[in-house]
Amino acid sequence: MIQQEKQGLNPYLPSWEYIPDAEPYVFNGRVYIYGSHDRFNGHVFCLNDYVCWSASVDNLGDWRYEGVIYKKTDDPLNPSGNMCLYAPDVTVGPDGRYYLYYVLDKVSVVSVAVCDTPAGKYEFYGYVHYADGTRLGEREGDQPQFDPGLLTEGEKTYLYTGFCAKGDTSRKGAMATVLGPDMLTILEEPVFIAPSEPYSAGSSFEGHEFFEAPSMRKVHDTYYLIYSSIAMHELCYATSQHPTKGFEYKGVIVSNNDLHIDSYKPGDKPMFYGGNNHGSIIEVNGNWYIFYHRHTNGSSFSRQGCIEKIDILEDGSIPQVEMTSSGSNDGALIGRGEYPAYLACNLFCKDDAVYTGELWMDSQFPKITQDGKDGDEEIGYISNMQDSATAGFKYFDCKDIKNVKIKVRGYCKGVFEVKTSWDGVTLAEIPVDFTNVWTEYSTPIEIPNGIQALYFTYKGDGSASLASFTLE
Repeated sequence: MIQQEKQGLNPYLPSWEYIPDAEPYVFNGRVYIYGSHDRFNGHVFCLNDYVCWSASVDNLGDWRYEGVIYKKTDDPLNPSGNMCLYAPDVTVGPDGRYYLYYVLDKVSVVSVAVCDTPAGKYEFYGYVHYADGTRLGEREGDQPQFDPGLLTEGEKTYLYTGFCAKGDTSRKGAMATVLGPDMLTILEEPVFIAPSEPYSAGSSFEGHEFFEAPSMRKVHDTYYLIYSSIAMHELCYATSQHPTKGFEYKGVIVSNNDLHIDSYKPGDKPMFYGGNNHGSIIEVNGNWYIFYHRHTNGSSFSRQGCIEKIDILEDGSIPQVEMTSSGSNDGALIGRGEYPAYLACNLFCKDDAVYTGELWMDSQFPKITQDGKDGDEEIGYISNMQDSATAGFKYFDCKDIKNVKIKVRGYCKGVFEVKTSWDGVTLAEIPVDFTNVWTEYSTPIEIPNGIQALYFTYKGDGSASLASFTLE
């Protein structure tokens, strides 16, 4: 699979790495991502310690592992490690140091750690607190703290937090709190900047109310609040000319099941198994990208980071982008060679399912998974491809392709249909049969020259696993 080292792909990290909730930043010519850390086949969210990955701004297809930057047990409230590290964020303080903010899963305070370098070992620093020392989240009337997002301007740091489930009248929305230069002491008490669902009537946020994952970016003179709405699968944005007031809902940037996209399929048809979403935008060498995550392994607890190139138009709007396999790549992928199946950006069967959670009660759905246990560097693949299961890959620059191969294993007997659109004409059929080991099958094919999507649909008995496909 020689293509991987040369091109930007989704997911952008190795298939055995599970980092959702990524906040991307450029420091010293490299892009660093800070996220929570899921466990493969985990039973809940965020079971692992914080790690960091980085890539040169000149090559978002080549990511480097920076190691563990903070452990669960590094927080004085968590010496036994029985609490998980939820989604973090990092900002550079007025003193030039890097500050890591996070919330543990069973307490409602915002913890802070600090480091002299972007991806060194962070050391516990303190808790966000009022001037009298009371910790934010523990004063009477405080709403629970969750998902800290940061933006530092001069001596002030803006802290954005919140979690608001649909119908929960006890939580009013996303909060903004202003911190002083010590990065801990509150200068301006929390205010609400985006409403929760029970408090959205008459606002621009109706239908896309704040759920979680607030992240702030400043583009020119405009503040962009990126957040997860009550639909969960979509990352939305709202804008204002001020960091703590005046935000208006503007639209969806990306959905991790491609809902709302109607360019290649009906807008209400899910093309992946969606779930909660979290991420942000970043500019790299004049191009803008959205970082988000997808769900794998048929559960909500093994999430992987993805990236798409976006456009910020002259009027400040951001059109919604499709999920792709090509991610940060500068254009379509090379339409030749072998590609692993875990790059599928579309995955579905004849019965639509919007959310990953629907898989818990039904064994009919295909899923991206891996062999081995968490931490094993096993390349991912698609399992449980029963009759009608379809894996889609976008996009490839094809030229004079005459043959296609697939690697399959499983208790299956049928064919894989190859198409260039999810509901298009079958260009070739590849017969497959029962095998306990990965077995390669091939067939002649004529794929039209140009930029193409590729869809592989299993038709037959049993359940197939798909490891890769090769274009020749």
